[in-house]
Amino acid sequence: MFIYLLPAIFFGWSLGANDAANIFGTAVSNRIVKYRTATIISAIFILIGALTGGAKGIETISSVTAQSLISGSISVFSAALTMTVMTYLGVPVSSSQAIVGSIMAVGLIEGGVNWAIILKLVLAWVGTPIGGAIFGFLSYKLLAIPFNKINSIYAKERTVQIATLLIGAYGAYSLGANNVANITGVFASTIGVNTAALVGGLAISFGVLTYSYKVMMTVGTQIMELDYFSAAIAVLGESITVWIYAILGIPVSTSQAIVGAVIGAGYARGSRLTNKKILFKIVGAWVNTPVSSGIITALIYFILKGIFKINL
Repeated sequence: MFIYLLPAIFFGWSLGANDAANIFGTAVSNRIVKYRTATIISAIFILIGALTGGAKGIETISSVTAQSLISGSISVFSAALTMTVMTYLGVPVSSSQAIVGSIMAVGLIEGGVNWAIILKLVLAWVGTPIGGAIFGFLSYKLLAIPFNKINSIYAKERTVQIATLLIGAYGAYSLGANNVANITGVFASTIGVNTAALVGGLAISFGVLTYSYKVMMTVGTQIMELDYFSAAIAVLGESITVWIYAILGIPVSTSQAIVGAVIGAGYARGSRLTNKKILFKIVGAWVNTPVSSGIITALIYFILKGIFKINL
């Protein structure tokens, strides 16, 4: 059984290595928080989030279509391969959209897709950056009031540092609770929801601990000008959005949530959008990622079944 879970472990490792930057990337690259501190906090709270809040999302993913261990392994491997290739090409990619595209491909081939769940997922994809923008905007407007009343520069710096750690822990929890479903949700019917949450949470945490340094230190170009306070608020807006979807049992993209939250916090601060192309990239990812993942899944499926005569 373990061999079938290897693609999921790789997928989770890759997700952790990349998506940790959405939580602590700005703080680490600007030396507000030490890298090792950020990774330890992230790993601990990702695992806690997966174990305590990941069940609903896992059940959602496992309900899209029936999956055996082999077909589930193919789906996860294809999603991981899609993310790797598209990341290498510099194309925006979402783990949530990648795994859904793979699962749909298997379901269409075998004749069984729960379209009600697919519709719910697609609507959530659209709502993710919008939710991030709303919560980023509102959080800034509310929290800037007490923050701006602090007169001491030192006190402000310490407040931002402490807030960044607390918000980062919350963000890591939200990431684990929401995205663990992408990693091992397809295996829930065979290994159980709790085991799926544990394996997925450990894989994501391992990625954060072992291979997130480069991504954190080379955070992409800011789409809006933010100071340290508004950057922390953006992470808060992202975290609230992702956490709400975790409660609803809908895996979404943390990358798209943080883009929306940055825009919301930036506008609340008085900044203006400097890179409008990012909006088109988000829309493109909604289409490119699941389609690409689905095509790769179908190719692997037919190669294994047609050429190697493997019973899937």
